[in-house]
Amino acid sequence: MKKEELNAKLWNIANKLRGRMDANEFKKYILGFIFFKYISTNLENYYREEEFSLADLDQEVKEDVIDQLGYFINPNHFYSKIIENIKNKKNIDNLNILLSDTFKEIENSTSEKSRDDFSGLFDELDLNDKKLGDTQLEINQLIAKIMLELEYFEISRENNDFLGDSYEYLISKFASDAGKKGGEFYTPIEVGKTIAKIVATSKKAKEANVIYDPTCGSGSLLIRAYNEIKNIVKNESNNLKKEIPTIIQGQELNHTTYNLARMNMILHGFNYGKFKIKQGDTLKNDKFKQNKKFDIIVANPPFGTKWDPKEKDYQIDDRFAIFDALAPTSRAEFAFIQHMLYHLSEDGIMATVLPHGILFRGGAEEKIRRQIIENYNWFDAIISLPSNLFFGAGIPAIIAVFKKCRENNKSILFIDASKEFEKVKNKNKLRDQDILKIVDTYKNKKEIEKYSRNVNINEIKKNDFNLNISRYIDNFEEETYRPIEEIKRDIFEAEQKEIELKKELQELEKRILEEILQ
Repeated sequence: MKKEELNAKLWNIANKLRGRMDANEFKKYILGFIFFKYISTNLENYYREEEFSLADLDQEVKEDVIDQLGYFINPNHFYSKIIENIKNKKNIDNLNILLSDTFKEIENSTSEKSRDDFSGLFDELDLNDKKLGDTQLEINQLIAKIMLELEYFEISRENNDFLGDSYEYLISKFASDAGKKGGEFYTPIEVGKTIAKIVATSKKAKEANVIYDPTCGSGSLLIRAYNEIKNIVKNESNNLKKEIPTIIQGQELNHTTYNLARMNMILHGFNYGKFKIKQGDTLKNDKFKQNKKFDIIVANPPFGTKWDPKEKDYQIDDRFAIFDALAPTSRAEFAFIQHMLYHLSEDGIMATVLPHGILFRGGAEEKIRRQIIENYNWFDAIISLPSNLFFGAGIPAIIAVFKKCRENNKSILFIDASKEFEKVKNKNKLRDQDILKIVDTYKNKKEIEKYSRNVNINEIKKNDFNLNISRYIDNFEEETYRPIEEIKRDIFEAEQKEIELKKELQELEKRILEEILQ
């Protein structure tokens, strides 16, 4: 089955089965069952490869499985075994109880090394939720339908990129349906690709210690950045199996999304030792404070998030202590920037999505912006994106790129990519050529009329550290006027079309009336 066919079929299943649940609620069930099928099938395949007998599983075999995969599932609880029971109408009355017990069994089977990556992973799958059905019978019937629909999807470690992409496709579709809430857990694919390709231009990328995202959502941005760097290394070495030393680390506030991110990592083939996703409020409780510095940082922090700088003594927090101001209570964007800059290594790169307002707003934000430019010179590039790219947010955004050791430290590159996109239904979308143009312009610091410019720091100082792109790139296009005769002709044709349509409507009304009177 081709990827497009798989994507469409999975989405049709989700739509068909979700019943009275909205997309944002149902996603945890369909995605959770895809994940369960994946890890169950992987374990079955591992038994076959190692020639383990299911009838003779001793403690040594179990420990080997947990050491290699990070978890264990009783063979009687394999996805395939449960499907067999459903078809034979065996234990179906207690299907939700059996699955809940199986999910707990998986979480509790882990080793000390893999415990954090599986602990509470199925917490969001409440298989007694009344939105699944009014009675236990209805709930179990729906669960059985979901599992039967997913039965014939081929899942294995060999095609995990294929399946992982489909998993991401579903996440993006759920994000689209969820509107503004969707933007909280998913960065649009094209924006993620752009950020991934930008950070991959760093000299440090191929040997980066960590790719880190402090507001990682479903983990898509982390995975894209990792895969972009991995592909570069593979192509340069002519070794398709070559691995990179980089590990993935991220933190996510929302518990449901935190579980989605961990599932997403495993579905993309990341072994439990290759990633570390933590749950919690990044600003209040930095779960990676001890890890200190990261070579690559990517992020799409939430816009307009409120925080309380007085809640704890942030002034003596290492992340904020070097600055003269803290982000305002109503807008935490600069708090996230300060947090990320603290974690950025000296020769690392950081690319983050931000609202335009951080470029020019006054008060505390102006003080922080001034310090980043005047004291530290860490702004490397500012890229203006088209409006209406993000789920539930029509406002335009930017990608801000930061480096502590910059190759060209006397200027900041401004790129205005806001007018280069295609419209797809009610959203705007970056095309491949738009992404490549942004990345090529950034990488080579190109200057293109009405598109990009390297602006000297002194000019920025003269503008009181205001980074609004329109101050530095004149992208005004003169309006072209159509001949009056051409406009008159178009109006006449439209009026004639209207007359024709009215006649057709009258004829239709006449026929309908005649049929009623017969």
